[in-house]
Amino acid sequence: MGNSNFDSSMVTTTFKLHGYKVTEDLGVVKGIIVRSRSIVGNLGAGLQTIFGGNITIYTNMCEKARDDTYNLMCEHAKSLGANGVIGMRYDTNEISQGISEVLCYGTAVKVTKI
Repeated sequence: MGNSNFDSSMVTTTFKLHGYKVTEDLGVVKGIIVRSRSIVGNLGAGLQTIFGGNITIYTNMCEKARDDTYNLMCEHAKSLGANGVIGMRYDTNEISQGISEVLCYGTAVKVTKI
């Protein structure tokens, strides 16, 4: 496996990193998590829906899943020797009721400063 000075600030949803030139495309990298809602979380969310507004239990769960998949994707990129990721995206699918897949993916690249 490769080794790099990967910096998570070098991850973008665009296909360019401003001020840098892509010197090598290392392919698709991804991080995937499959999560289920807990009974306690469902009860807490149910209580929050009574009052309306943001359901913070689910918001926090979603944010944590995105953070985890992002970190996994960055580790995958680093293992390939990348120092950046372009075209980063998130995708979510419900596998069955209460069980969701969260995916973070992009293209691992080596870049140099222009």
